[in-house]
Order: sequence, then structure tokens, then C-alpha cells
Amino acid sequence: MNGKLQKQLFWWIGVPCFYLVASAFSVYAQDPLPSWNEGKTKQQILKFVTEVTTSSSSSFVPAEERIATFDNDGTLWSEQPVYFQLLFAIDRIKELAPKHPEWKTQMPFKAVLENDKAALAGSGKKGLLQLIMASHAGMTSAEFEQIVKDWLATSQHPRFKRPYNDIVYQPMLELLDYLRANGFKTYIVSGGGIEFMRPWVEKVYGIPPEQVVGSSIKTKFEIRNGTPVIVRLPEIDFIDDKAGKPVAIHKFIGRRPIAAFGNSDGDLQMLQWTAGGKGSRLMGIVRHTDADREWAYDRKSTIGQLDKALDEGTARGWTIVDMKKDWKVIYPF
Repeated sequence: MNGKLQKQLFWWIGVPCFYLVASAFSVYAQDPLPSWNEGKTKQQILKFVTEVTTSSSSSFVPAEERIATFDNDGTLWSEQPVYFQLLFAIDRIKELAPKHPEWKTQMPFKAVLENDKAALAGSGKKGLLQLIMASHAGMTSAEFEQIVKDWLATSQHPRFKRPYNDIVYQPMLELLDYLRANGFKTYIVSGGGIEFMRPWVEKVYGIPPEQVVGSSIKTKFEIRNGTPVIVRLPEIDFIDDKAGKPVAIHKFIGRRPIAAFGNSDGDLQMLQWTAGGKGSRLMGIVRHTDADREWAYDRKSTIGQLDKALDEGTARGWTIVDMKKDWKVIYPF
């Protein structure tokens, strides 16, 4: 091929492709939240981040104080038809059942083994705690971590037929990345089990295990066969929900967040704690309004009830994220 023809091909093919790629990068660079629709919600987020990261701004916040906390269930990933950790516990009970013949007649284990959803729901919090203790305790922390990883690798969401850690919100993944790109340190503060989340959240959310705050059971240190281990005990240590969330933030993070996102009344106190600080603040509530792409529920839901937090958030001008209106897509897939 002669030089003249090479130049012509470059202009016919290369230059248009170059500008196409450059244009795509330019659009992405200009829009750090491409899965968010344009509107008030997105602008509130962008405005807040610009204000607290611009050194000449009266709302500027030093990088070390840019703490953002996120609930997990219903905020970063779905929580329907029931909390995913409960589905994990149910699968564990069924797996362990051959070693426990007494469970065939004992509630709530009997309800699980017979797939009796009504009876299981009727067992209340006490029954759920029994399931958690039976399925989450009695092994080392390393053994439990592997059990969680194996479950995530082999189990699928009943509606979407995909691994549970695929059922995460693409717009929230973008928000996490956007905040970290602007000097924020992102934490999970969830009512879910801390050791249930730690094995996978870094890969999925980019949040390392030391930045996960959650509910926990008691543990103890032992030497087993010459090896030091942490053993999980069948006893609740801390419930990281409602008023427990600001207490846990104070205890384990040590700084009041300047941004916090939740989706239910269980997150209200975390949002109030965040709002109570000085300077610019961002309090976000993810509201489930899309029955077609996800689910629609709030005030009367038994899972992720959003009632008091919605009223207070609306009255105080917090950022209410309407899934149906504000998100172009729900999941990465």
C-alpha cells in the first residue's frame, strides 16, 4: 500500500474513530453518574460534591473528613423477596438438617424444612434469631467466610436467576466511585451481618472489609491444633440498626459522616446523625418505586419499611432518590 493511500485510509477511518472514542471519553468525564437521569436528584448530588471538594468554597471539607456511609440492604443491593442473608440462613438450615433430626418437629426449623412461609413469618424476630444462630455460629471465622463465598458462587436470586451479588444497583456503584474519586472514604453501615458482608463487598463495591460496620455475634479466640482461630458463638453481640447505627459509626469510624444513604426507617437515625453536623450535608433515601425493573414498596412493607424517614426526609429537603424516575438502569446486567 502506497503512502498516499495510507493517508487517505487514516482520514476515512482513523480520524472519525478517534473523534468518536474521544467524544465518548469526554462525555463520561463530564458525567460521572451516567446511569442517573438528569434532574433535581442528580443535581443535588453533583452540587454537594462540588461544594465540599472545591478549596475556595465556603463549604469545603478536608479530604480526611469526607466520610460517606451507606446502608446495604435496599440501598446498595435489593432486599426482596426477603433479605438475602435470611435466604442464606434458610439454605444453611436445609444443608445442616441431616445432622439435626430434631429440627423436623421444632419451630422455626420445621417451617424452613417444609417451606412453610406463613409459619416462618409467624415465628417473628425470635424465630429468625434462632435460624441465624444455628446457621451462622459454631465454626471459625475463616470457615464462615468460605461458606458465604461458596453460597454466593452457587445460589441464584429467585426472580432474576443470577448470583445475589449481581443484584446490586448500577447507579449506586457509580455514586460510590464518584465519591471516592473526590476524596471520600466510603463505609457500609448495615443491619446485615458484618461477617456475611466482608467476604464479597470489596470486589463488588470497592469497599474494603475494614470499612464495613454491621450486626455481629460474639466470638472468642482459641488455639486449635496449634493454630490461632476466631470462633463464632451462638450469641448476639451487636445489632447495627436504627439507633444502633449512629452508635456504631461513633464507635468504629470515629467521625460523623457528611453524606449518608439509606432506604428505610432503620436508617433514619443514621441520616439524622449525619444531618446534625455542621456545614454542607447530603442525606439520601433510595425509594423503591419501580415494580417493573425492581419492586415498589415503602410505608406498609414488612421488608425495608419506609415511613417516618420518608416524612422527615421530605420535610427537611433530603435527597429522595426515586428509582423509577431517577435511574436509567437498575442493575449492571
